[in-house]
Amino acid sequence: MERHLAFQRLHNFRDLGGYAAAGGAAVRWGRLYRADSLGKLRGGSGDDWERFLALGVRTVVDLRYPWEIEWRGRVPEHPSFAYHNLSVEHRPYDQARLGPEVEIGPYLAERYLEVAEDGVVELRRALELIAAGDGPLVFHCASGKDRTGLLAALVLGLLGVDDETIVADYALTELATGRLVADWSASDPGREPTWPHFGRAPGEVMRRFLDGLASRYGSLPGYAAGRLGADEALVGALRRHLLEPAPASGGDVG
Repeated sequence: MERHLAFQRLHNFRDLGGYAAAGGAAVRWGRLYRADSLGKLRGGSGDDWERFLALGVRTVVDLRYPWEIEWRGRVPEHPSFAYHNLSVEHRPYDQARLGPEVEIGPYLAERYLEVAEDGVVELRRALELIAAGDGPLVFHCASGKDRTGLLAALVLGLLGVDDETIVADYALTELATGRLVADWSASDPGREPTWPHFGRAPGEVMRRFLDGLASRYGSLPGYAAGRLGADEALVGALRRHLLEPAPASGGDVG
């Protein structure tokens, strides 16, 4: 199966299927996708739009601020799917304007921990939508890296995917960094990022974030249970919808 889905205007659209999970299961292919901004599909026409519709997505979860949506646009409306804006981040920050002295691992991990504390209502709702099992779902933010990476880690962790796989999935955004930064530059002509790490997603960031959750809550599932109210019923629904018996060859992160 194909993890990276090729689009002309989307650069970080990935299937979360295939990963080894709890109890000898694997994450189903074609059920849960993570992406950069679907506002890039503006116009609702062309090859990208047709390929997106062919996935059969029934639910789109947009994790951006409302002002980002107003500024950059949202996925075009279509009767085949429902759209939800769940703005998980509550403390804006501008990565592009950071100075070169800012270390990426500690800085971004701390921002993710802030989102985990501030965005509990929105994260809980996102889990409910994913667990509902109404068909394929895609969630996204602007680049498909930070807010999207946090939610992907949360879902994979609750499915019983191990930390190293979660870290490796997060780091796959590194393959799209150049194109994502080029998109950003094209939309902000005359402005160049001052942070040399802008757009990057080294595994260290996710590893530090997971360690931070473990330090505060014992584990990622401990955080989800204690702060999001992710009880056995919700986790069970996630697993019924998203897991299947693992194939003999197992999953991968490529």
